[in-house]
Amino acid sequence: MTAVDPAGMSGLELLRLASTLPEEQRPPGIGSLLGMEIEEVEEGRVVFGLRPRPEFANPLGTVHGGIPSTVLDSAMACAVHTTLPAGAGYTSLELKVNFVRTIRLDEEWIRGEGTVIHVGTRTATAEGRITDAAGRLLAHGTTTCMLFR
Repeated sequence: MTAVDPAGMSGLELLRLASTLPEEQRPPGIGSLLGMEIEEVEEGRVVFGLRPRPEFANPLGTVHGGIPSTVLDSAMACAVHTTLPAGAGYTSLELKVNFVRTIRLDEEWIRGEGTVIHVGTRTATAEGRITDAAGRLLAHGTTTCMLFR
């Protein structure tokens, strides 16, 4: 098997490759830590899925707000990443999250969808939604990313 050079891949190519890797071959990162799965990847759009678990609890016994915030940050920023050429990078400059419903620890599955709004020379913006297995809105947000070309 030929070694893959991630630096030579566009953001879309890199995320598509990552979505095909078995769990044991994925590099360590926040997705692995939380058990996020890449469900869909296309230019300007990424969807992550996640099963809540007891370790995600806040003192009230529901999912801590940092979990959906992290899923939104990942989905929105990765959506921006899909628009970037090989060698370009990005970082989140700003993240805004609105929580609409409580996320229960026994929730079957949540999905975080990120969609690009604008990609400029130095910054990009995206929006995102967290929904439950029934498609109900749980949280939504926006991000601004700084681009490194």
